[in-house]
Amino acid sequence: MAATISQIASGLKTRLETISGLRGFSYQPEQENPPFGFPQLNSVDYHHAFRGGDVVTNWTVTVVVGRWLDRTANASLDNYLSYSGAKSVRQAIEADETLGGVCSTLIVRSGADVTSLDVGGAQFLVIQMQVEVHG
Repeated sequence: MAATISQIASGLKTRLETISGLRGFSYQPEQENPPFGFPQLNSVDYHHAFRGGDVVTNWTVTVVVGRWLDRTANASLDNYLSYSGAKSVRQAIEADETLGGVCSTLIVRSGADVTSLDVGGAQFLVIQMQVEVHG
């Protein structure tokens, strides 16, 4: 049985919370108080194996680092985008490839879509990571 969207979102939130100083959410929070991260569902692919045996969900994990022009926020990009390390988003997510047993496996496909998020006239520095979850 494939994991539900809520189970996967909760599992990704839990993985993000393993990064010291980063608050995790299973949805985009109403108030921006960086740094924080949350998953967003992009697609559900139902037929990757016979009889729906491998439902694949594709997610964007967004990490709001800080204010767009904040020097500290920009300096932290190296850590969040690193392949490994205490603040590596990739390492934190892939450290539990089953998200506590709710899926069969996952992979962080890519990162570094560094962009901005405008909230009430304030611009925030954002990293977007692409995550593929199986089962």
